[in-house]
Amino acid sequence: MGTLFYGGTIYTMRREGETVGAVYANGSYIIDYGSVKELEMKYGQELTDRVHLKGGVMLPGFVDSHMHLIGHGERLIRLDLSACTSKQEALSLIKKSAEKTAEGEWIFGGGWNENLWDDKTPFTKEELDNIVPHNPIILDRICKHAIAVNTKALEQAKVTGNTAEPFGGVIEKDDTGAITGVLKDKAQELITNAIPEKSDEYVKNALRKGIKDAYRLGLTGAHTEDLFYYHGYEGTHQAFKQVIEEEGLLFRAHLLIHHRVFAETIAAAPQTAYQSGGDWVELGAMKIFADGAFGGRTALLSRPYADDPSTQGVCIFTQTQLDELVKQARDNNMPVAVHAIGDEAFDMVLKAIEKHPLKGYGRDRLIHATMLRADLIERLKGLPLILDIQPSFVTSDFPWVYDRLGKDNMQYCYAWKTLLAEGLHCAGGSDAPIESADPLAGIYSAVLRTNHEDISGDGYMPEQALSVYEAVSLYTKGSAYAICHEQDRGIIEKGYLADFTVLDQDLFAINHRDIQNVKVTKTIIASKVVYEK
Repeated sequence: MGTLFYGGTIYTMRREGETVGAVYANGSYIIDYGSVKELEMKYGQELTDRVHLKGGVMLPGFVDSHMHLIGHGERLIRLDLSACTSKQEALSLIKKSAEKTAEGEWIFGGGWNENLWDDKTPFTKEELDNIVPHNPIILDRICKHAIAVNTKALEQAKVTGNTAEPFGGVIEKDDTGAITGVLKDKAQELITNAIPEKSDEYVKNALRKGIKDAYRLGLTGAHTEDLFYYHGYEGTHQAFKQVIEEEGLLFRAHLLIHHRVFAETIAAAPQTAYQSGGDWVELGAMKIFADGAFGGRTALLSRPYADDPSTQGVCIFTQTQLDELVKQARDNNMPVAVHAIGDEAFDMVLKAIEKHPLKGYGRDRLIHATMLRADLIERLKGLPLILDIQPSFVTSDFPWVYDRLGKDNMQYCYAWKTLLAEGLHCAGGSDAPIESADPLAGIYSAVLRTNHEDISGDGYMPEQALSVYEAVSLYTKGSAYAICHEQDRGIIEKGYLADFTVLDQDLFAINHRDIQNVKVTKTIIASKVVYEK
């Protein structure tokens, strides 16, 4: 009982430009490849199903190496401000949402980005109070490292001007010392801890929405970090198991384990080790945050911000605390996955890894690696790790990031080509819902490094642009390598997973600027067509 995939161009991704005429698969795995005639003669009556690609281009299934899958689903069902190009437009959408919400109920939304507005200032609590006086409201910034809230939310959380600012967090105040309504990084928990717990069905519905949208985007799997934000390890893990395994919404979910639920995870399954869980829902590394993001000036730099010399960012943990977290992972033979955007945060993470090297199975991952230095790159070489990069950050962060960091300080920022040239392994993710979950958007950004504000059309730091093959590899071979699945995922080869992404155009043949117009025509998981345009 097998399926023949044929009738288009099939790239194996084993090496650049390599194609095969057809692929024969049985269930989850690729059995063989060759010409249609060869496979028909060889497998005869075993070949029971056929999938005609209708001239499309088939690749190994795209896998997002870093996203928040439930959060991506939530974005599809709640107030989304990411497309707003002015504060007034955002406030108008918020007001309309509030008019449809019962008095006293929490209103959730997010995606706002003041860098896209003429008035480049975040919401204030007074602005939100004017349009949402009777409901607590919490609005995530696009980077998820800051929130804007109104007075009702502050009252529900019992946050006042006398509330102590937590280490690793910022409660913004104006010149008079009054709270503005913006809270950053760990200070966000002062508000989020007061939010009523979401129901099991809410979490599962968001997960279903996220997976179905991933199909549309050609994603066959994702490395996702959701276990802390909803119902802890047990409840959230069960939601994944139920939706994917019991309901049959097929998806390869590799779950990073937030450090706050790491002990709960180990206690719930003492035998749990890295990569346990099976083909569909697999447990991954301990997830740690070392700093924030450039947008809110909370990424930790080794020097002051160019546009605000009063700050170098936020350190989520002291070096001692960070060392201890890495040691906890090592005591359980686990790798770590650490968010580090600023160069000083990256340095701290490397010190912790060097002090407590990985001895068990797996690979550490350093997530984002957005701002590095030559000395940091040298220290990375030879370590069992991968850099988990988000190419779409280039599209969303430029050109404002030049002013934030200083144009003369950009040599090792967003330096994807340099990382590959230095022999470092990289995987490609989106950080959805912070960025679009579309892997084609990431590939476009990695290759063109441009956006609508790029008047010259030359791209931002074009010397760091990747080839199409390098960019596609981030979402295929790179994602597989990140989780030690390079022997059964990421390329079209015998014994590898029969997960494929089919496109309507050939990424390797078209003009690079036309990548943004390419569409997914089929998404295939375990030989099953789960999406067809």
